[in-house]
Amino acid sequence: MGGGEGRGKTSLLRILAGELACPQSELRIADSTLSAQPAAYRQQVAWFDPHTAAFDQVMVQDFFNTTANRFPRWDGLLLARLTHALGLESHQHKPLYMLSTGTKRKVWLCAALASGAAITLLDEPFAALDKASIGCVLDFLTEAASHPARAWVVADYQAPAGVPLAHRLDLGD
Repeated sequence: MGGGEGRGKTSLLRILAGELACPQSELRIADSTLSAQPAAYRQQVAWFDPHTAAFDQVMVQDFFNTTANRFPRWDGLLLARLTHALGLESHQHKPLYMLSTGTKRKVWLCAALASGAAITLLDEPFAALDKASIGCVLDFLTEAASHPARAWVVADYQAPAGVPLAHRLDLGD
């Protein structure tokens, strides 16, 4: 999903995550609806607001452990590969408030990508990342694009280069 500043990209992600109400609507993933089974619905949606301070006092490893308990299809091996590829090993025992914006974003991305969620929502996933990390995330998304049981909603100013997209929603400039 693409669009300029203030066009509603983050709001739409928050609606899909069940964080923001959308009156007169029903969100459903498989047999779970947000209104009738909110916990089951949210277990199938990976969303980490990149601007949140809610986890600032939590150590990176503790955040991953807590997140793993939230998602039934959590992939610990993928998390290990991603933390290595994104250079997060030395940050595992630091609280999130000690991390730079880009490093925090890597933590959110690792958790989202390893979640195993049916729908993964990524808000400007390349912002504040170094070139190598951008390449790692692009490679992952390119490989994941053909996954039969997972969907990825990427909100950014423009489509991720080289990633095969099933659909594109342009919210305008």
